[in-house]
Amino acid sequence: MSNVSISSERPRLSFWQIWNMSFGFLGIQFGFALQGGFMSRIFQTLGADKDAIPLLWIAAPLTGLIVQPIIGYLSDRTWSSRLGRRRPYFLLGAILSSIALFFVPYSSALWMAAGFLWILDASINISMEPFRALVADKLPDNQRSYGFVIQTLVIGVGTWVASNLPWMVTKLGVANEAAPGTIPDSVKVAFAVGAFVFMASILYTIFTTKEYPPEDLEKFYAEKKKNAGILVGFKEVFGNIAQMPLVMRKLGVVQFFSWFAFFTMWSFATPALTEHVFKAADPSTSEYNVAANEVGRYMGVYGLASMAYALLLSFVTSRVRVNRKYLHLSSLVIGGMGFISMFFITEPWMLNFSFVAIGIAWASILSMPYAMLSSAIDQSKMGVYMGLFNMFIVIPQIVAAVGGINFSYRFLFGEATINTMLLAGTSLILAGLANLIITDKSVVKG
Repeated sequence: MSNVSISSERPRLSFWQIWNMSFGFLGIQFGFALQGGFMSRIFQTLGADKDAIPLLWIAAPLTGLIVQPIIGYLSDRTWSSRLGRRRPYFLLGAILSSIALFFVPYSSALWMAAGFLWILDASINISMEPFRALVADKLPDNQRSYGFVIQTLVIGVGTWVASNLPWMVTKLGVANEAAPGTIPDSVKVAFAVGAFVFMASILYTIFTTKEYPPEDLEKFYAEKKKNAGILVGFKEVFGNIAQMPLVMRKLGVVQFFSWFAFFTMWSFATPALTEHVFKAADPSTSEYNVAANEVGRYMGVYGLASMAYALLLSFVTSRVRVNRKYLHLSSLVIGGMGFISMFFITEPWMLNFSFVAIGIAWASILSMPYAMLSSAIDQSKMGVYMGLFNMFIVIPQIVAAVGGINFSYRFLFGEATINTMLLAGTSLILAGLANLIITDKSVVKG
């Protein structure tokens, strides 16, 4: 049965039903926001040179490249009468991620921090793509845009709160200074809170959301038995890569430039902005720790902006079908201009405007590509294709980590670290323009 026919039979869900099934993404985004906002700070505190930071991040995308297609494939072939299809992976990922989040800031050496980042990202990946597949599993096609936008609303809340955690706990009296080479207590407490929220939010979704069983359980179990085995699984995953829909390939171009831009931000926003805006480049100083907290707080603005933009989109998409392509194009171009504006900032408060623009792009990145993709792929392979789609997220991050950022920003713009934000802005604008190659009307409207 085709994707359209199955999804069209699904009943429409209320806002709160979609909110409950998306709530676990709050914890996932706590993990990502703490990782994205503060891992570079941890690396610098432990003695990493700025140019080495992207390479220290490389384990994360490499792990996603391997883990997500496998988890997607396995979740398509999983059915538990108690936990369903996707929820077993939510739970496993939450347990592992919470443990990793708690211990990351206790790293005493760079290799330990890089290792914990690898474990953390692998664990988050176990939970993340099954959440994407769950929206497509449970919603009819005409609610897909709405469903992914609600998911983005939850993500925006998580990004804003998690990005502000070190600043918040510092205001509560937790120490934000430590001896050289030691991670401050404010960061340790923030990551511990993130670990708790990750586990609690995943459990909330598990307990409040039910899944639909396969259409024909006997056929499902027969197919599962017939295709059992690791080699068969790898053969099918690689076969699906070869048979990837054309729309998915085109979206891959958009995703490449989008995620190259955001990986650049996660890797270099802290060193670039502490140096360019706050004039505090030395990680061994108290001025740097204050500036790093402020950068994290301003980065939280893009989560808040994405939340507001997602709220607006949820109102619109619940009532009318939108042109996903042009909505995504315009949102990415706005975000690109936000990155570029950082080069011209003279006062810290001006970062608010930059990150609001970036938040608009972020909200669209987390919803529109998945809404378009879900309208173009076979419902029975939703998990594996959502996992394979992750290739177009992790490959640009790998390219960026192995020298793409360091070479490109110096070649195009010059040596100053703030030029990494010019590179991010240029990449995001290219991502926006790449939407013009998507012409399939069945996925553009939704």
